[in-house]
Amino acid sequence: MKTELVFVPSPGRGHIVAIIEFAKRLLEQEQRLSVTILVIKRPYSTKIDSDTEELAAINTNIRFIDLPQVDPPESINCFEHFMSVYIDKHKSHLKDAMVNHILSKSTPIAGLVIDGFCSPMIDIANELDIPSYLFFTSGAAFLGLMLYLPTRHSQIGSEFKLSDPDLIIPTYAHPIHSRITPSFLLDKGGYTSFLNHGTRFKETKGFIINTFAELEPHAIEYLKAATEFPPIYTVGPVLNFKIEKQLKSKIIMNWLDNQPTSSVVFLCFGSLGGFEPPQLTEIATALERSEIRFLWSARPPPPKLEVLAHEAVGGFVSHCGWNSILESLWNGVPIATWPVYAEQQPNAFELVKELELAVELTLDYRIERADKIVVADDIEKALRSLMDTESPVRKRVKDIGQKGRKALMNGGSSFISLGRYVQDILVDK
Repeated sequence: MKTELVFVPSPGRGHIVAIIEFAKRLLEQEQRLSVTILVIKRPYSTKIDSDTEELAAINTNIRFIDLPQVDPPESINCFEHFMSVYIDKHKSHLKDAMVNHILSKSTPIAGLVIDGFCSPMIDIANELDIPSYLFFTSGAAFLGLMLYLPTRHSQIGSEFKLSDPDLIIPTYAHPIHSRITPSFLLDKGGYTSFLNHGTRFKETKGFIINTFAELEPHAIEYLKAATEFPPIYTVGPVLNFKIEKQLKSKIIMNWLDNQPTSSVVFLCFGSLGGFEPPQLTEIATALERSEIRFLWSARPPPPKLEVLAHEAVGGFVSHCGWNSILESLWNGVPIATWPVYAEQQPNAFELVKELELAVELTLDYRIERADKIVVADDIEKALRSLMDTESPVRKRVKDIGQKGRKALMNGGSSFISLGRYVQDILVDK
């Protein structure tokens, strides 16, 4: 009888896809495992349901169980706080699914794997005497920031402010200026939610992180050495390599086929990234002045991995979502940083200041501050630096991209780490 591993992703396509890709890799490496994914439906939308159905149809060796829909919380403006409360409301449904669909079959269970928004589900794992693990879809440095929150709270006791002094966080080699604090930590509700997440993470039996040892050595070494944390498993880069055959994709790829090598800058700000007309004008002006060929993505974004893999693409102006960072590094394409929401400000800071793998365009832009305009002169300067074919940043990005590929190969750092995780969860099973 196979041993079951149960996953609970938060209801965002990026989270679900990352968990599916990780689960597929687990199943390829270990035949004694089976996987079930408990699906939390996205509030107010059926799009995620159709996405999940499509993913389930492709990945027939993974069982998907939809949890019943719950009423979304009301009067919460901070998205991250809203999502944390929304997921918490699924606890009883998750317990029912575990009892009725999994435990009732007397299947040995290796663990319940939660992602970063799902820390309340640790309670269900504890009730059912099942080990819990964290699958963290961002990087090791940002995980360290979340784990630092309880320490900071014991000293200060309130949410962050943009006027705060620089932060000293062990997973970052440099002090972090308050201006790059994620917006949800400036909000009382968002701060409380993430303080709770950071506190609860330590109760799990291990941190599975979508990164690789060669990318974030400082952060990873700290997390490994800190005795207050469980074992860490660096299994990245976890990417979805399936090429999406869409009409829009075909049109884009046909255009790229006719452009010179490394001549195109790709601009994409994620599914939630958008700008007011004054900012759009500044971007357009900078592109026109630079005379650089460009592919500027509106929403919904095109299949980024396919675009970034094209030889014509020589630079990426990105919102610095972690998946986008990994996709760009995988293909050796340097980034100009333009964070917009979520944890993208610290991601941009890490890329530029810590790892020297990106060109700084802006580190502290945030979507709710539409009054802050990045001017055309600054954008044009960053674009020219980004597209410099001899820049040190480009050389470092090419090198780390190769290291990321080697990390997944037999004997690579992430391959070994994944094997260690499988070994650990199958002990005594």
